[in-house]
Amino acid sequence: MVRSHRTLLCEDIMSRDVISVDEQASADEARHFLVDHNIRTLPVVDGEARLVGAVGLRELTRAAEAVKSVTSTAATASASAPVMSLLPVLTDGRSHAVVIVDDDRRILGLITQTDLLAATARTQAADKPPAEALQ
Repeated sequence: MVRSHRTLLCEDIMSRDVISVDEQASADEARHFLVDHNIRTLPVVDGEARLVGAVGLRELTRAAEAVKSVTSTAATASASAPVMSLLPVLTDGRSHAVVIVDDDRRILGLITQTDLLAATARTQAADKPPAEALQ
């Protein structure tokens, strides 16, 4: 894919409407965000909107109070990073998303396993000749 096309960057495919939760939010509030928006990874931010980590439903089952108590390290990348550099992280069996951040750790976007798969499929589809050309 990289050899046959220009390098696809994170900024090309990232979702920009990222739902996040404050580290002081309750576990119940975070669970509602995950369930209501049908997402697996919820970035956690501090009072200045800087990324401090991420949570999922599994972590929130252990949370009694604030989200901060069960926040884990989030996988991150810059907007200018090649999309294919995320492949090892998104196929490790643990990470479902990579948070795209700026130099101040403010969230710019998010790329999920599905986003990466869809971008790969679109690129491969663009390589195929139209069906009528095959006849």
